[in-house]
Amino acid sequence: MSESLYIIKIGGNVIDNTEACSRFLAAFAKLPGMKILVHGGGKVATQIASKLQIETQMVDGRRITDKPMLDVVTMVYGGLVNKNLVAGLQSMGCNAIGLTGADGGIIRSVKRPVKTIDYGFVGDIEKVNDNQITSILNSSLIPVIAPLTYNDQGSLLNTNADTMASAVAVAMAGNYQVKLIYCFEKKGVLSEPDNDDSVISSLIPGTYAEYKASGIINKGMIPKLDNAFAALDQGVANVIICHADDLETAVFGESGTVISKL
Repeated sequence: MSESLYIIKIGGNVIDNTEACSRFLAAFAKLPGMKILVHGGGKVATQIASKLQIETQMVDGRRITDKPMLDVVTMVYGGLVNKNLVAGLQSMGCNAIGLTGADGGIIRSVKRPVKTIDYGFVGDIEKVNDNQITSILNSSLIPVIAPLTYNDQGSLLNTNADTMASAVAVAMAGNYQVKLIYCFEKKGVLSEPDNDDSVISSLIPGTYAEYKASGIINKGMIPKLDNAFAALDQGVANVIICHADDLETAVFGESGTVISKL
């Protein structure tokens, strides 16, 4: 069997909370073997943009990224958030290296085409350089990847972190036994949005379709789950959605929502 690889995505609401972020990094640092951290940071970007008097525009939870906002997310995601996470991991004995998709050419995108909405400098992933990421892992480094990619025209592009985590997981699945874990501020996928104890412990395609049709699963959780099932279809071994505090038990399927094909 191929070697295990954990790909963990951490959300901005956890990153914003200093104590919660420290707890998460400590748990991440304890994970054995090879691992990759993919992070968001949208709330921080919105706060910095406001201080710079740059308006934040969102459509269906997606950020419109014009040139001023691209400058903000580059500074915040690739700089402030990424390097603080790297420094935190270094203090815990993890030899982390902060990256965007442009570094080492690890994740290339195309600028999202304009249809009904012009998202601006937003990237749709075209290619993940699994050989380069494998080389970084084999150098005993832990990649910490910011939600920025690049295109052939030399532009950085704002890219959804959930999608990036899924794309990296799929690309690495040919070489490793990949476990993809989405960590955020809820205990998993909930059947009652305001009840954090209403965790749906497992999801397969049939039950997911039923929950969507009934409206129990809706809004921002749908793209996350669509990414999860797509990753399973393309060779990822396991996908789990859990609370950041539960990472150590979630890796064994003992907490959160376990997503599988059967």
